Amino acid sequence: MLKEFTKSFYLAAGECNPQAELPIPMLLNRVIEIATLHANSWGVGYATLIMDNQVWVLTRVTVEMESFPRVNEEYSFTTWIEGYNRLFSQRNMEIRNHRGEPVGYVRTIWMVIDFNTRESADISRLNYIRENISEKPCPIAPQGRLRTVTSPTETQDHTFAYCECDFNRHVNTTRYVELFLNSFPLSFHDANMVKRLEIAFTKETRCGEEVTISKQEEAPLDYYFSIDNDGGTHCRAHITFVPRPQ
Repeated sequence: MLKEFTKSFYLAAGECNPQAELPIPMLLNRVIEIATLHANSWGVGYATLIMDNQVWVLTRVTVEMESFPRVNEEYSFTTWIEGYNRLFSQRNMEIRNHRGEPVGYVRTIWMVIDFNTRESADISRLNYIRENISEKPCPIAPQGRLRTVTSPTETQDHTFAYCECDFNRHVNTTRYVELFLNSFPLSFHDANMVKRLEIAFTKETRCGEEVTISKQEEAPLDYYFSIDNDGGTHCRAHITFVPRPQ
């Protein structure tokens, strides 16, 4: 079994954002894809777990980037397991550009849930995790505690629809991030890039649910977000931008 798993990709024009680079939502799709492929290579991916009516669910993501892969360039993701406990698996990733240089890192936390009850499962029985923990370092800081947005500078109501949900029958990870990034105009993204993104999923959101998206400007280029309704907080996030190089 490979403790570290690498896959290369090519960034086509139709996949780019307006700045001709890898968009954050697609980056998160790659995170899920590479994690799935690595788990599949160990025989503990979806096809295996679903036989016990279980599935992997992403609960936390932290992304920190120095730059982003560009249009018509190859790039790669390498993933490995840092550690685990009874409920959570800590999986890291390194992103390299077409020159093989590291340009970003990702920290993720995963759990296994019962597909019907939606309750968490004990993953300590998955011996492959213990046997394949990698010593490869991840230089970015772990995700901090994401606080609740108490004084929003902007709010928006939203009802989640069919195309925003995935096979787990809840809102897809990338859709939350799209909503956060879409709260800024194109001119803002032309001038600034995401330096660090932290997102934590605290409650499943289903198709048809009505929520309020709250945004709070903590400081220039530093924002907190939350997605809430009467049922509680579904998601919290913290996004820090930096000016684009001139």
